[in-house]
Amino acid sequence: MRRFEDSYKQKGLRRQLVDSIRQKGITDENVLTAINNIPRHFFLDTAFEGIAYEDRAFPIGEGQTISQPYTVAYQSQLLELKPYEKVLEIGTGSGYQACVLGELKVNVFTIERQKKLFDQVKQFPFKSKYPTLRFFYGDGYEGLPTYAPFDKVLVTAAAPQIPEKLLQQMKVGGKMVIPVGGQEVQRMLRITKVSETDYDQEMFDNFSFVPMLAGKTL
Repeated sequence: MRRFEDSYKQKGLRRQLVDSIRQKGITDENVLTAINNIPRHFFLDTAFEGIAYEDRAFPIGEGQTISQPYTVAYQSQLLELKPYEKVLEIGTGSGYQACVLGELKVNVFTIERQKKLFDQVKQFPFKSKYPTLRFFYGDGYEGLPTYAPFDKVLVTAAAPQIPEKLLQQMKVGGKMVIPVGGQEVQRMLRITKVSETDYDQEMFDNFSFVPMLAGKTL
């Protein structure tokens, strides 16, 4: 059975990682502290432990990746999170981003469509540190209407367009952060729900995500 240990070396590498993403423009100290507090190597296969704190994405199986730490920090910063807000995350993946949100003391409802990844995260002991995380197996395009409305929505996969059902599940005044675009490059957008029918849209930097797919897998 795998043992989860966080050595002084790994903690030191994590501090270096935080310094590097601060230099790249991340200014939210709460987000930086969250990145520093979470052992990223716990979320990766042991083969990646030696390079877990490089600022890049790594495969986690099922054609999915654990996002680059800078990307995780960038999206988290754009959400402008406040403690105890309800956050809908589309694309649980390894669970790393969900735990960053948990470290920021928000209530997380996270959806994964890949059954194998969902089962792995459900059995992941580290997640028990964050009792505000709730995990769901389902179609991200459908959201979680039973638990709506949400203060914030975070999409961690490339969407060809903004999903209408996710907009409907936001509170008025709520924000969605989502990468939108083609397969190679997407533009990061922040959507603010001004009223039940009106939205403001802000455009930020370009990123590259795995595609957001519909439906569930067996």
